[in-house]
Amino acid sequence: MNEQAPQRWDKFYLKDVSFKNLMTHRIFNVLIIANPYDAFMLEDDGRVDEKIFNEYTELGLRYPPTFTQVSTMVEASEVLSTTSIDLVICMPGNADNDAFTVARAVKLEFPDIPCVVLTPFSHGITRRMVNEDLSIFEYVFCWLGNTNLILSIIKLIEDKMNLEHDIDEAGVQMILLVEDSIRFYSSILPNLYSYILAQSQRFATEALNPHSATLRMRGRPKVVLARTYEEAMGYYLHYPENILGVISDCRFPKGGEKDSEAGLKLLQEIRKRDPFLPLIIESSESENKEKAEALGLRFIDKNSKKMNIDLRNLMATHMGFGDFVFRDPKTHEEIKRIRNLKELQDNIFSIPNDSMLYHISRNHVSRWLCARAIFPVSEFLKTVTLEKLKDIDAHRQIIFDAIVQYRHMKNLGTVAVFRREQFDAYSHFARIGDGSLGGKGRGLAFLDHIIKSNPEFNSFEGVKVSIPKTVVLCTDVFDQFMDNNNLYQIALSDAPDEDILKAFLKAQLPDQFIDDFKTFFDAIKHPIAIRSSSLLEDSHYQPFAGIYSTYMIPYLDDKQEMLRMLAAAIKSVYASVYYKDSKAYMTATSNVIDQEKMAVILQEVVGKQYGDHFYPNFSGVLRSINYYPLGYEKSEEGIASLALGLGKYIVDGGQTLRVSPYHPDQVLQTSDMEIALRQTQTRFYALDMKHIGEDFKVDDGFNIMNLKVKDADADGALNFIASTYDPYDQVIREGLYDGGRKIISFCGLLRQGVFPLPELLKLSMRHGADSMKRPVEIEFACTLNNDRTGEFYLLQIRPIVDSKQMLDEDLASIPDEKCLLRSHNSLGHGVSTDVTDVVYIKTSDDFTAADNPAIADEIEHMNRKFLADNTGYVLVGPGRWGSSDPWLGVPVKWPHISAAKIIVEITLKNYSVDPSQGTHFFQNLTSFGVGYFTIDENKGMGFFRKEILDAMPSVDETEHVRHVRFDKPLKIMMDGMKQEGLVMEQ
Repeated sequence: MNEQAPQRWDKFYLKDVSFKNLMTHRIFNVLIIANPYDAFMLEDDGRVDEKIFNEYTELGLRYPPTFTQVSTMVEASEVLSTTSIDLVICMPGNADNDAFTVARAVKLEFPDIPCVVLTPFSHGITRRMVNEDLSIFEYVFCWLGNTNLILSIIKLIEDKMNLEHDIDEAGVQMILLVEDSIRFYSSILPNLYSYILAQSQRFATEALNPHSATLRMRGRPKVVLARTYEEAMGYYLHYPENILGVISDCRFPKGGEKDSEAGLKLLQEIRKRDPFLPLIIESSESENKEKAEALGLRFIDKNSKKMNIDLRNLMATHMGFGDFVFRDPKTHEEIKRIRNLKELQDNIFSIPNDSMLYHISRNHVSRWLCARAIFPVSEFLKTVTLEKLKDIDAHRQIIFDAIVQYRHMKNLGTVAVFRREQFDAYSHFARIGDGSLGGKGRGLAFLDHIIKSNPEFNSFEGVKVSIPKTVVLCTDVFDQFMDNNNLYQIALSDAPDEDILKAFLKAQLPDQFIDDFKTFFDAIKHPIAIRSSSLLEDSHYQPFAGIYSTYMIPYLDDKQEMLRMLAAAIKSVYASVYYKDSKAYMTATSNVIDQEKMAVILQEVVGKQYGDHFYPNFSGVLRSINYYPLGYEKSEEGIASLALGLGKYIVDGGQTLRVSPYHPDQVLQTSDMEIALRQTQTRFYALDMKHIGEDFKVDDGFNIMNLKVKDADADGALNFIASTYDPYDQVIREGLYDGGRKIISFCGLLRQGVFPLPELLKLSMRHGADSMKRPVEIEFACTLNNDRTGEFYLLQIRPIVDSKQMLDEDLASIPDEKCLLRSHNSLGHGVSTDVTDVVYIKTSDDFTAADNPAIADEIEHMNRKFLADNTGYVLVGPGRWGSSDPWLGVPVKWPHISAAKIIVEITLKNYSVDPSQGTHFFQNLTSFGVGYFTIDENKGMGFFRKEILDAMPSVDETEHVRHVRFDKPLKIMMDGMKQEGLVMEQ
């Protein structure tokens, strides 16, 4: 913002307009009453509804009406009594009587249905109409056989039906036509509407996709016909801010009498109230031209053969129709022609000061935007007058900022059709092709919609929440690529992954997208992630996440080299559909490989460049349900995993920081110095910016660098997310200090309120789960700045769908006698039926904790056998598993029990220790989905029926440990929401 701009213009909020709420009242069914001959003449050897349909189609309009034709009043009454009719048109010379008589009969019987009379004009008709009371009809028109008059009648009545609502809803504009001559307004209305509707087709190109373009046309200026001075003045006084211009005759009734200067008086009165509103006088009396020009009004001669052309030119010049032309105020020569909003944004700073002054002082920019249905910007700029601002350069900046904010607002939540002339740094999400966006693409579009629907995401000072700039290559591009290169034969074969990749890399992508890709490069100027987005990925019903590849390429000044790398990456993602693991997964999930189709997401990589590598300050995965709640945590409060660098580190199972957004100051991994030193992140991933070339590998991480945390410290990327270990004082201090190991603790974000991460996570979780109506997993990444501002990006949303985690049984309904063990304090969720073995500590009355070190050795020995056989087991024993103090529990390390699927800690009558809930190796439990049960029979908190195991023969037995095997797999059930768990025989 220009420094000279007053503070009051520094910040503004544009209210979006929903075009779908406009023009809600429509005329769908029209009854025409005419004799058969006239009806045939109307049809002109064709059908009137076909002609109207063609008119609608040519003008890009939807919902053309259907027509019913009858020739007598009896037939008309029958139709009107049995059918919903929105408009009655009475034609001349019907079988009963003339049009006026029939129209009166219709209004008498059906007074609420709009009725219009079409009549030819002759001296007899004109004389008769002088004595006719026409007020009971909506309108009377002069009929000369032109069907476009019928379209104008329908639009005129629809405009009147929707006028008040659409102005209140969106600030829609109207053109006020003041004319009482039936012959003249019957002639001018079709021309007026054809020009306005053609204009609406032009401004519809501002829309981001065909659906939005169709809706946008509902925001076109309306036409309102007034036939007296009082009616016209009433419209102006009621809607003074919504009139685009006035076109008025000179002679029409005022005060109940014909007044030859009523039009001049009307426009003179309006001019007093609005010095810049376009006012046009049209008259057949040439002496009125001088009078009009003396009052500063535009004049059109009704007798001129080019009257319609003159009217269009005046509307284009003064009412904002057509292109915006910046002119030299002295010579009126054209300086710059602006065709659309983006061109205005691009050129606003290059317009000379005197031209800018001329146009903004007359409200021309606001009026042009109004005519193009860009109401939020137009309404805002109306309030920013030169008198208030007194600074042309500040005015330019405000216009620019308002356009940028408007384009961002319209982009948000919308999947635009990619157009090279429109896509720039302010664009957001676009598609190339007409096929599906794929699973990830749909998820991204949905996230974008969630952000737009909930403005609270962007209510934090200095924080921007969005999805990264994205372009999706739809699935039809994949089909075209596969067909053009005859790849199905090798793709569906049993060839090695490397051979399939080699064949795909040799293939050619369609050349038609080259310029699109270059436009995308120029718009984002960032490294690009090329992500799979197959039809099945992130499905609501199938767990397909992580099956296909995601590649990243650096941003290069050499666009041709970048184009080659992008093409290779896209082809590599396509190839991953047919890799061995993908085919095996297809078979396992009962899907057919040749039904899978791949869209590809091209997305800016979130982060900053540090030397030859690129990464975000942190990434994360958020789950709206927490199956391992600790302490004050609740399952429904969700859980997040945070890590420095690229999110691939989390996906690959790296050491992350586990935090509940509702308890950000209670992090297990930083609660104790030893745990913090042992269980926090020491390495991170970054994109290698110097790896250039097309040598793409099956492994999509071939150009990802695995760096040490101290490298990020050297980059200056650890502000607010790290603490420092002081080896001399043996303490961890929050923040960055010279010397000492850096601990990734996220202390500034979680405890010091530097950045509203917990609030953003809560919002994402709540709105994501509410919108999907099921638990969700959300990926995100963030860049932080030293001034505590930042950009928080939502990267993906998917429903939590894991067959192992589908629990549809109420555990409380299962009787105790069916259970081998039951816990009312369990961690984990889901059902498992692949374990037959139980390993338990022999806990007789003479049990002593002094034996715990020996027990740890015996269990480690048994665990090795399970690892060798690739099987799992249920582990049961007293005290805290993994305790460093052998008097409190068995001092095992995670590798000693890593094959266990369920770990159970029990209490004895003579040995009762406070439960640990698996805190000693919590990261492993959550990573591998291992259940952790606590049973305290002394307090009635569950039970363990050891006697069943004692009665079974052992598979393996040592002095302290026993291993038994059941004939059938045990059924392990865990309800993570209620912390209930049990193991039962099947």
